[in-house]
Amino acid sequence: MRELVFTLTYEPGCNAVAETLAEYPDAGIRSLSLHATPERLWRVDHATGSPEALDAIETAFLTADYYADCLATDHCGATQRTQVLEHDGDRLVLYSYWERTPACASVPHIALESLGEGALFETRHQQREYTWRIIHPGGDVRGFFDALDAAVENCATVDIGRLTEVTSPTTDSGTGELPPEQEDALRAAVEHGYYETPRAVDLGELAETLDVPRSTLAYRLRRAEAHLAEQHTGRRRSTEGAPEPL
Repeated sequence: MRELVFTLTYEPGCNAVAETLAEYPDAGIRSLSLHATPERLWRVDHATGSPEALDAIETAFLTADYYADCLATDHCGATQRTQVLEHDGDRLVLYSYWERTPACASVPHIALESLGEGALFETRHQQREYTWRIIHPGGDVRGFFDALDAAVENCATVDIGRLTEVTSPTTDSGTGELPPEQEDALRAAVEHGYYETPRAVDLGELAETLDVPRSTLAYRLRRAEAHLAEQHTGRRRSTEGAPEPL
């Protein structure tokens, strides 16, 4: 099995749950159970925070225009329902069920298509950052990130956190080198402080500086990051027994 960890950082106005969590920085949501088939998704989530935050999170889940995990930016015609299993003090447990349409996309369904069946999912959501951990049997990791990047478009950026035992090719050409446009994008990101903590420049500002579309820059950085991560994990497998939790 292989481990894949990444974070979706939502832009303002793109996800009702992310908007709510951004208003309550101390609140958070983690998955207790998450399962998907090609046509459906169901999950149980545990939210923590102040009573005001939990009320707002419950409202976001129950009244959002479309399912929280759907990567579409408009209503895609899916059938969804959310049930409150527990809401007491600083604890909220929610059950969600979603029947998708061909216009719908989600991380688990993209994973099923690119990484194969048998994947296990774990998520944590705080403010605008939605972190996913996927344990999967293998598959097309590059294809997964390409499809994810296309699905989120300009609504979120994707930051790769960990790739363990990835077996996809390390480069498109087999030479071990990045394509020039990806090399230039990565170098500019480092020079302008994109990878500093906190970031000295965001993706939109960096795209303006380089005079390239934001989506193009995001794609180039994503491919460059994936290439470097695959090179690293190809040279050194994880020395720990079980993968670290999120």
